[in-house]
Amino acid sequence: MKKIKFIGLFLVLAFVSSLVNAAEMKVGVVNAAAVLDQSPQKAKALAKLEKEFTARSKSLEKKMKSLRTKQEKLAKDSAILSSDELKTRERKLISDQRDLKRLQDEYAEDLSIRRNEELRKLEQEIAKTIIDLAKKESYDIVVYQGVIYVSERADMTDRVLTILKGK
Repeated sequence: MKKIKFIGLFLVLAFVSSLVNAAEMKVGVVNAAAVLDQSPQKAKALAKLEKEFTARSKSLEKKMKSLRTKQEKLAKDSAILSSDELKTRERKLISDQRDLKRLQDEYAEDLSIRRNEELRKLEQEIAKTIIDLAKKESYDIVVYQGVIYVSERADMTDRVLTILKGK
């Protein structure tokens, strides 16, 4: 019986000491979505992508307008064209449509790849900023993603954003 009391007392003491140690731990939480959305680096990355892809976008728009013009002209001229000439122009128009579709698909794929590259760089910069801040302010644990609730006292999001805006 004394052994059971001793083991019970030991377990209670171990539990209490772990609670005391947990109370001394400094825990921080960073809202990943808020940091990503509000960081000035995201706006800069999106502007960079827009600048990089503007020429291709305008080229695609120009080709779409040209294709529409050809379609309208064919619709108007179809009554006066011979059967063979009409088929030839329709085939050419279909070929042009395929080419435009391929160019649009390539554009969308290239843009997506570049956007993912820029976001990956931004996420790495954010992670480095969080780690640096955690070390500077002596945090024991920092949770960056997957948080369902956090008190304002433990939320580091604003401090991380302040540092990112200062870069």
